Amino acid sequence: MRKNFKASCHCGSIELELFLPNGFDLRRCNCSICRRKGAIVSSVLIENLKILKGKDSLKLYQFNTKAARHYFCSICGIYTHHQRRSNPHQFGINAACIEGITAMDLEPVPIRDGRNHPKDK
Repeated sequence: MRKNFKASCHCGSIELELFLPNGFDLRRCNCSICRRKGAIVSSVLIENLKILKGKDSLKLYQFNTKAARHYFCSICGIYTHHQRRSNPHQFGINAACIEGITAMDLEPVPIRDGRNHPKDK
């Protein structure tokens, strides 16, 4: 099974390298931002994501508790990844940005309950 993957935004300004020793952990989330962006994500440990190109083109968006860090390309606007609030030692990766992945082919994908986040209680 393949463990190394490349990911990029739409315009190619952002390129990431991912090491996924356990494969994909695909999911959707129903929190306010995930519902709007509609992305299917998989997790990767922070140390297993390398920015190969475009660090200066990445923009950061944070809201509410500001614990999660959402990154997107400042040129084409594509969300590439985010540092997870529920596990800050991981990034959530936009599966549609991974080379060779067609997000529509991944359905059905389980939905996690981000609206009722355990860190909100």
